[in-house]
Amino acid sequence: MKIYTKTGDKGETGLFGGSRVSKADLRVEAYGTVDELNSVLAVVIEYVGQTNLPTDGLLKVQDMLFRIGSHLASMDNPKSEFLPELNPLEIERLEIEIDDLTNKLPPLKNFVLPGGCLGNAYCHVARSICRRAERRVVGLDSSLDSLAFIIKYLNRLSDYLFVLSRQLSKEQGVEERKWEA
Repeated sequence: MKIYTKTGDKGETGLFGGSRVSKADLRVEAYGTVDELNSVLAVVIEYVGQTNLPTDGLLKVQDMLFRIGSHLASMDNPKSEFLPELNPLEIERLEIEIDDLTNKLPPLKNFVLPGGCLGNAYCHVARSICRRAERRVVGLDSSLDSLAFIIKYLNRLSDYLFVLSRQLSKEQGVEERKWEA
């Protein structure tokens, strides 16, 4: 099978279910941003893998982002039996990890700027892409049942990435950059 199909050469792409839309379609923008987030998350995972922190939770996030992308790409065929499950327990899992990491960190008394160490910076890039993905999904006009879950998951994921950025600074012994107006 060839990797190129030439079917997108005129600015259209196929959705799950067969319909064709412009590559500028809001749905394509939404799942494309989720895909971008997943790619940047790979960099975060590689960095975290060099620390004392586990990567298995982040690998579950990557899987969930693929699942979310498939739901966004199938908005014309939302009842497909081929869509992977979006498990609400994954939101709870993120919340547990956020709480666990937060309990190991000093209380936040200021806004903090991204950076200080590479892992922190990577997490902030992923967090900001996650927020953009969330905005793109919120902007969709759809009756897709899973949309509410996707929005909530992305919202929680951006919180997780923020807390992870703080934890990576702590792991590296780097003081957080406080923003002072």
